[in-house]
Amino acid sequence: MDKKRKNLSRFPYFAARWILGGVFIYASYDKILHPAAFSKIIYNYQILPDVLINLTALVLPMLELIMGIFFWIGFWMPGTVMLSNILLGSYMGALTFNLARGLDINCGCFSTSSGSAINVETILWDAAFFALSVYLTVVVFGQENGRVPKQVHG
Repeated sequence: MDKKRKNLSRFPYFAARWILGGVFIYASYDKILHPAAFSKIIYNYQILPDVLINLTALVLPMLELIMGIFFWIGFWMPGTVMLSNILLGSYMGALTFNLARGLDINCGCFSTSSGSAINVETILWDAAFFALSVYLTVVVFGQENGRVPKQVHG
């Protein structure tokens, strides 16, 4: 395979990594700066027991930041993509569940300030990110031994 075709075959893999990395880093920023506000958002979802709300508000944004960095540098990709699938699937489930319940609450996806209420568009964006994560899972686990196929190594 010539160099130009090899680079083109690697592009979707790296683009998906960089997009998801950017999304997770951006999503973590405001939550890290305003843990009390994020805690209120988590409470409003009415899903977690009260005892887990503050812990989740502290741990989840840090996890998103670490995952974003891991996506950008390509570190521990099998674990990163699996955790990404779990988180994005959970986010989609929580958004869908509360939209179906008719709760008019702040999504808390990228900002702790009011104004970004849960709606179908929010769920579709999450589904698009989930699709990228699933694509990366297929690429990362598509090779024996869980190694990224040679055509996407950089």
